[in-house]
Amino acid sequence: MEAASIAAGLPQTRLTIASHKLSSSSSKVGSVTSVSFLESLSAQTSLVLTASPIEKAAPIDSGSRGRRRNVVAHSFAAPSAGICPFDRTSSFQSQSQTAEEKIGLLLLNLGGPETLQDVQPFLFNLFADPDIIRLPRPFQFLQKPLAQLISVLRAPKSKGYAAIGGGSPLRKITDEQAHAIKDALQAKDVSVNVYVGMRYWYPFTEEAIQQIKKDRITRLVVLPLYPQFSISTTGSSLRILENTFSKDAYLSRLPVSVIESWYKRQGYVKSMADLIEKELQTFSKPDESRVGPVQWLKPYTDEVLVELGKKGVKSLLAVPVSFVSEHIETLEEIDMEYRELALESGIESWGRVPALGCTSSFITDLADAVVEALPSAKAIAASSGSAGEIDNYDPFRYAIKLLFGSVLACVLLFSPKMFVAFRNQLL
Repeated sequence: MEAASIAAGLPQTRLTIASHKLSSSSSKVGSVTSVSFLESLSAQTSLVLTASPIEKAAPIDSGSRGRRRNVVAHSFAAPSAGICPFDRTSSFQSQSQTAEEKIGLLLLNLGGPETLQDVQPFLFNLFADPDIIRLPRPFQFLQKPLAQLISVLRAPKSKGYAAIGGGSPLRKITDEQAHAIKDALQAKDVSVNVYVGMRYWYPFTEEAIQQIKKDRITRLVVLPLYPQFSISTTGSSLRILENTFSKDAYLSRLPVSVIESWYKRQGYVKSMADLIEKELQTFSKPDESRVGPVQWLKPYTDEVLVELGKKGVKSLLAVPVSFVSEHIETLEEIDMEYRELALESGIESWGRVPALGCTSSFITDLADAVVEALPSAKAIAASSGSAGEIDNYDPFRYAIKLLFGSVLACVLLFSPKMFVAFRNQLL
C-alpha cells in the first residue's frame, strides 16, 4: 500500500514486493520485514523499498526488564483515516472539556538496546512477550524461562549492534522527533506536552503513562511511529494502554484518540517520494527506473538481490518505506549485509534512502494528524474483565495445566536432542 502510493510519484519505476529471511545474527524475530524492490528493466537503476519488521508484543513484567537506569519518562515541554478512539472494542463515555485544557501527545515506538550490555535484557523483554512466542495456555508459565534461555543464547549472535556503534540510536532519534513535532504544533498555536513510550526498552510505555497522569493531562493523542497498523507493533503498545487505563480511575476518564495508521497521508507519501527522488539523482541514469505491482511477501530480499545481479542490474537504491528512524535494520542489515550481498552479486552502484527522521514535511504532516485527531478523543470506561477472570478460575484445571507444562519443560530441558532441535528452530 505504501509502496504503491510512493511509486505513484515515480512513474518510471517498476515495483516488486519481497520479504527477507531471518538471519542467525539478527535480533529480530518472527515473520520480519516485507521488502519492496523497484527493478530496472533496462539493467540500469533499481529501487528497493524496505518495510519495517513485524515484531509481536504484549505486556512484560517490569521486574525482569533488565538493568535499571536513572530514566524518568518526561514530556517535551517548551478525524482523518486511521484515527480512532482509544479502544476499538470498549465502550466510551464523554467528558466535558476543562477550562484549562492540557493536551498530551504520546509517541509509541519499539525501543532498542543502547549498549551491548543491554542486548540480552532487551531480547528477554522481547521474547517474554506472549505475542512473540505464543505458547498454549497450559504452558504459558514457561514464557519467562523460555525467554531467558533464548535471550542468553541469541545475545552473543546479535553482533549488529557492535557494528553500528554499540547500541541502537532509536531513542535519540525518537526524542528529536518528539521535539520537532512539539515545535510544529506550537507553530499551529497548539500547546502540547509530548511523551515517548518504548515497548521493550527505556523509557517504557508504562513510565510515560505515569508521567501523563502526574502532569494531569486532560486530553491525549496517541501516535504510534509505525505508518501501518499491525497487531504486533501498534496493537501491542495499545494493549498496554488499554490494560493500564482501564484499571486507573483518572486515566479511564481521560479522553484519548489513537492515530492507528497514517501510511496514506499525503505528507508521508510526498516526503518519501522526495527523498527517493533526491537519492536517485546521485545515480548516473536516474530516469531509467519503472514501477508495477507484484506479489506481496516473496521473493525474499537476499534472493532478489542475487537475481537482480544476474539480470545485469548495475545500480540499486534501497528505500526503507516504513522506517521513520534509523536503527539496526537500516544501519546494519541494509547498509552492510544487503550492500555486501548486492556487490557480490554484480551490482556496482548501491545507495540507500535515509529514514524520514525529522524531515520537515514529514514532521509537519504528523503535527497535522495530531490536530485532526483531537476532536475524536473519548474516555474509556473502566473494564470489569479482571473480575470475570477471577470468577472463572478453576484450581483443578490450573493444576492439570501446571503438571503437563512441567512435563514439557523437563522433556525440553533434559533431552539433548529435543533441546538442540528446539534451539536450532529458534535461532
